[in-house]
Amino acid sequence: MLGPMRTRPSRPAADQRRLHRWENRTELPLATASLVFLAAYALRVLGTGLPPAVHDLCIALLLGCWLLFAADYAVRWRLSGEGPRFWVRHGLDTAVLLLPLLRPLRVVPVYEAVRRRHRRPRLNLYARVMSYAGLAALLLGFAGALAVYAAERSAEDSTIRTFGDAVWCVCATLATVGYGDAVPVTFLGRTVMVALMAGGLALLGAVTGSFASWLLQVFAEEGENTGRPPAS
Repeated sequence: MLGPMRTRPSRPAADQRRLHRWENRTELPLATASLVFLAAYALRVLGTGLPPAVHDLCIALLLGCWLLFAADYAVRWRLSGEGPRFWVRHGLDTAVLLLPLLRPLRVVPVYEAVRRRHRRPRLNLYARVMSYAGLAALLLGFAGALAVYAAERSAEDSTIRTFGDAVWCVCATLATVGYGDAVPVTFLGRTVMVALMAGGLALLGAVTGSFASWLLQVFAEEGENTGRPPAS
């Protein structure tokens, strides 16, 4: 008599499990590489009169980290089994590969992963959204200020001559204020600012939306505790 037949897991399910294992094993090393990439880029941009050996080391670290990101992207693409759809469904990862300065954003989810591994209580949804948005704004703003400063400091008729000017311009852009006292004049600087405008709107919307939802939840709970319906 034949025993019960064992069904093999479908290929998409097996691929997803392998992909999940790969991401769990690489999230912390890749987050560290992201910070190394940002530090090397900052040293290269802000360091004045660097010895040639330090300059070459920064270039080597930048190239090495980018190759590591490219290898990770290729492995995840292969394990996903999605083919060209992977490029679209993981648009942020594709953009990060093409624009390595966005790579520090990958550090944001690592905070939650570290808390899970240390079995610490998770923050509620609203606190996570606001903390993620704040950390993302900090990393994106610093990387954007470095890129703008590198592009604008030697440009003719530029109003951004110091790193402080670049930070001020980026902060005004992320806050959607735009005073106009420090504006980029180069193509690269303006391109970075356009990306920061989009990022600033998204982050501001996430924070304000989460804060408003949290307030509504608090008012609803107070209404339930007092036995009165919350004010509409």
